[in-house]
Amino acid sequence: MGIRYRLTLMNFLQFFVWGSWLISLGGYMGNSLHFTGGQIGSIFATMGIASLFMPGLLGIVADRWINAERVLGMCHIVGALLLFWASTVTDPHLMYIIMLFNAMAYMPTIALNNTVSYNVLEQKGFDVVKDFPPIRVWGTIGFICAMWVVDLFGWNLSPLQLYIGSGSALFLGIYAFTMPACPPVKSTKTRSLSSALGLDAFILFKKTKMAVFFVFAMLLGAALQITNTFGGSFLQDFGTTYADSFAVTHPGLLMSVSQISETLFILSIPFFLHRFGIKKVMMISIFAWVLRFGLFGIGNPGGGLFLLILSMIIYGMAFDFFNISGSLFVETETEPGIRASAQGLFMIMTNGLGAFFGGVLSGKVVDYFTVGGIKNWPSIWFVFAGYALILGIIFPFAFRYKHERKVVKATLAEEASSEMTFRP
Repeated sequence: MGIRYRLTLMNFLQFFVWGSWLISLGGYMGNSLHFTGGQIGSIFATMGIASLFMPGLLGIVADRWINAERVLGMCHIVGALLLFWASTVTDPHLMYIIMLFNAMAYMPTIALNNTVSYNVLEQKGFDVVKDFPPIRVWGTIGFICAMWVVDLFGWNLSPLQLYIGSGSALFLGIYAFTMPACPPVKSTKTRSLSSALGLDAFILFKKTKMAVFFVFAMLLGAALQITNTFGGSFLQDFGTTYADSFAVTHPGLLMSVSQISETLFILSIPFFLHRFGIKKVMMISIFAWVLRFGLFGIGNPGGGLFLLILSMIIYGMAFDFFNISGSLFVETETEPGIRASAQGLFMIMTNGLGAFFGGVLSGKVVDYFTVGGIKNWPSIWFVFAGYALILGIIFPFAFRYKHERKVVKATLAEEASSEMTFRP
């Protein structure tokens, strides 16, 4: 098998593992295990906690001491054992601990997967910018396929979804050890822990423009995991009134439209960034979140199914436009010496602090609008939509940035390629 095909399989499995449970686990915990909204939100917030420090720590391990492909393999094997254990658990507190350790094992593998892919491609003489995106897109396909497998076999409310995640993680863990060696780079320049965690870039908070940007990155990051956490539960709760509808019987297939939308909107980002600039693209993203949540609030699996589908399509714009334009803004507005740290800080604010606060606080919102075990989903989604709307109103006045086409054109291709490596 050629190296590109081997890397394609690795990227496919990397996100197949995640897709097997990320979208459906909330529904399983809420509808089958009867966890509260706060408990579910806290369990999903573990990914934010892990994202604060684990990618940086294991990045240092791969940089200094152990081959990257081996670190990747060990993380997936540990994650496989934890997911198998989670499939047997019905206590929310124990589930929290297990999923926290699973997040500590899985979240670093996203960056490690990229590191191995880049390293191997460079070893074999490929152009990383040109050859990696077609490989990475199979990660998104893997995520979608996992959702479809879980949905079509009726495992959305079953611990079997965790068995699928565990088995695929174990296979990938073993498979990673067969990849070409990616040894630590011997360098006289030692990368510090603070640099790996993105702490060098905290100096950027001295600039008002950057400080405002990072605060909004955190606030928008809080929105990123809300529908991952509660989208499945929301659709499953229509089971009493729309039991035979497509959205209730196949929530995974419906939710997968969001991931399909991501792949399509990625292709449109160069046009939007060049024409409108980063600030306007980020504003489009914020108001797309308003629509994403608002359409969930008024949609239903019956006559309102088209509203749910439209919400799924809009997700691609809401998610990708912010993440890619935000990363590009960081890249063009920071000095070369701290760009890596600045990107690390961007990830901390969005996928670390933002995801943590979003998971915890959204769980409290769900519990507030739950009476007698019945969730008032329209009110819940309208609160989230109102939150995004407030951000959209404040953002253009708080964030001052002038669009310069020549800057965007010079760095767009590289940044778009780089951002495709982070999310499914």
